[in-house]
Amino acid sequence: MSLHTTELGDQGPRLVFCHGLFGQGKNWTQIAKAFADRHRVTLVDMPHHGRSSWSDSFSYADVADQVAALIDDADPVTLVGHSMGGKAAMVLALRHPRLVSRLCVVDVSPVAYAHGSEFREYVRAMQALDLAALESRSDADRALAPAVQSPTVRSFLLQNLRRDPGGEGRGWSWQPNLEVLGRDLDAVAGWPEEEVSGAAPYDGPVLWVAGATSPYVGPEHAPVMEQLFPRVRRVTVKGAGHWVHSEQPEIFVQVLRRFVE
Repeated sequence: MSLHTTELGDQGPRLVFCHGLFGQGKNWTQIAKAFADRHRVTLVDMPHHGRSSWSDSFSYADVADQVAALIDDADPVTLVGHSMGGKAAMVLALRHPRLVSRLCVVDVSPVAYAHGSEFREYVRAMQALDLAALESRSDADRALAPAVQSPTVRSFLLQNLRRDPGGEGRGWSWQPNLEVLGRDLDAVAGWPEEEVSGAAPYDGPVLWVAGATSPYVGPEHAPVMEQLFPRVRRVTVKGAGHWVHSEQPEIFVQVLRRFVE
């Protein structure tokens, strides 16, 4: 398995960013540029996403171990993960604590969520798109509109649509592994209790960033978070939902900079 990465900066401590479901490493570019003058920044295309390779199943242990393979034992990193990437980052810190000097978890908790139906509908809508009939990205936007009514969500999903001029027909293809992600969506929305049950709590500093209007981090999630990550500090960002770093980038950079510097 190979993971595609993008590197920014050439000096200072290393930051590694992990994106969420249907995302790509480049989703973190704006944030990464704010740190590239003092840090070596790595943006990861997570397994089954972007330009990274696919396998025939999804599990957080596998994903965490693949990201861990990018980190040198002698050079532990500040690990930042959003949503799916946040769960992978937490699992990595629990399974490979020596690789993580600090952990930032963005708007997700170490729990299984029940609200995965909307993501299942997104997968179905993307799979149902007739790629051979597309003339342009705007055609794809119109075709997705009945199933995905939010223009913001459609724009986010369509970032995954790529055109290969050398491909067959018009050469459109989806970068995510829709078959596996759709089939294993319960694992994506879940929490790998058995895969981390033998791990000791991660004793490094942890920043837990939540969007004020997001349902993914609430008071009911604090006990399990504190059990696994006893040095956790929670920050709630006003005017932000689940995509905290894209909805309030300046505030997110300020919060993260205080944490890492």
